[in-house]
Amino acid sequence: MKITRALISVSDKTDVAAFARALERQGVDIISTGGTADLLRKEKIPVREISKFTAFPEVLDGRVKTLHPRVHGGLLYKRGNAKHEAEARECGFEPIDLVVVNLYPFEATIAKRGVTLGEAIENIDIGGPSMIRSAAKNYESVTVVVDLADYDAVLENMRDNKGETTLKLRERLAIKAFARTAEYDRTISSFLNKEQATDASFSLTLPLAMRLRYGENPHQTGALYGDFDKYFEKLHGKELSFNNILDISAATNLIGEFEEPTVAILKHTNPCGVGSDNDLRKAWDKAFATDKQAPFGGIIICNRPLDEPLARAISEIFSEVIIAPDFQPEARAILQKKKSLRLIRLLTLPAEAKPAFDVRSVCGGLLVQDPDVAEEIKQNVVTKRQPTKTEVKAMLFGARVVKHVKSNAIVYAKADRTLGIGAGQMSRVDASRIAIWKAKEAGLLLKGSAVASDAFFPFPDGLIAAAEAGATCAIQPGGSVRDEEVIAAANERDMAMIFTGVRHFRH
Repeated sequence: MKITRALISVSDKTDVAAFARALERQGVDIISTGGTADLLRKEKIPVREISKFTAFPEVLDGRVKTLHPRVHGGLLYKRGNAKHEAEARECGFEPIDLVVVNLYPFEATIAKRGVTLGEAIENIDIGGPSMIRSAAKNYESVTVVVDLADYDAVLENMRDNKGETTLKLRERLAIKAFARTAEYDRTISSFLNKEQATDASFSLTLPLAMRLRYGENPHQTGALYGDFDKYFEKLHGKELSFNNILDISAATNLIGEFEEPTVAILKHTNPCGVGSDNDLRKAWDKAFATDKQAPFGGIIICNRPLDEPLARAISEIFSEVIIAPDFQPEARAILQKKKSLRLIRLLTLPAEAKPAFDVRSVCGGLLVQDPDVAEEIKQNVVTKRQPTKTEVKAMLFGARVVKHVKSNAIVYAKADRTLGIGAGQMSRVDASRIAIWKAKEAGLLLKGSAVASDAFFPFPDGLIAAAEAGATCAIQPGGSVRDEEVIAAANERDMAMIFTGVRHFRH
């Protein structure tokens, strides 16, 4: 369809003047609104104000300007349909063949710290989505552009087709337009749902990031959606798998707990070992010492640029993925000798890479919750003996790690390293026993260690097992009906214990 008239109304005005000028040179009549019209006039581009086109003024602070029959009639009437053509002439509808709209910046508005509900509502675009939907519905005759990245494609298509656009292009742009309005509405509804504490519905629209070879297992299909590449960049190695991506996310969440230089090793999203030290190689030694068997085929992450000494240590074992904010050239050269090893650069702070929602599928629907983000750990000492400064550091280290271990979870730790980790057991005492066994297998002594639990001890047996293994202090949420029995068991063994009041289950 030959484009003779365009309506341009954009919030993001990048490149719009050049696009409008190219349209004007092809004889296109341009209609525009508010700030867009002002910009085009400054650029000496002939433009008609929307109020002149509709013969109705912009009112209500601009809330009503394109919501008019002449606009939507010009977009929606079917070209070539005798009845529509006659009604359009009778009503004075001039055809609008091209709509160029990008919407009020609602997403950017709600991303600002301290934004009010009123500010957010004022940035809900009404006329823009209405025009987009009208144009997209009538894509057999009308071209709709919602992304400035498509300006050149439209101009090239017009040049190649004597001022017309092809049906194939219009179809593609219409689909993109409906996807954009769906995403926009979803963002608004999610914000209002959370802001006003209602639970009307939940919806999520994400672009396809990549098709995966398979899902969790080879017989399952898999795909990644969203903007994963905004946070992670693959520098080397094989394509990422479904399980790699799960592990990368888990590793990033874990390392976000630590400000000091830290190295963590994970397997199947569970920490195998975590160590902190200003010397990354020493941090690695502490993490690796926790468990020298499980890291085979695991995930390694550090929160500082990965240096040559650490790279040499890591290269001695087989790993699937290594993640760091950067890789020193010498380190990268060493690690890239392994063709399959995936090197991932973390492009942002771990806290910024955390998901907005934790979504899990269940029979007949979805479970949705806020992510279990890092927070300051409360320290309510409930025992007769106060912990020493060293014990507090050890407890806090263990608490930061146990939060990322599958439940039931127990972690034995010193102030700068893990010593034993028990994950995913049906009883807490079994998790404690496994952690003790793992430490013994690694040749690590638990004497003077701290024990951290992701949830309360339901019985004193788990705490007693920790004391017998050598732990002198414990950190746990508390909240059991048998808390007094657990506290008494700690006092009998001269242990110090902290209640945090916050549970960290990971089912």
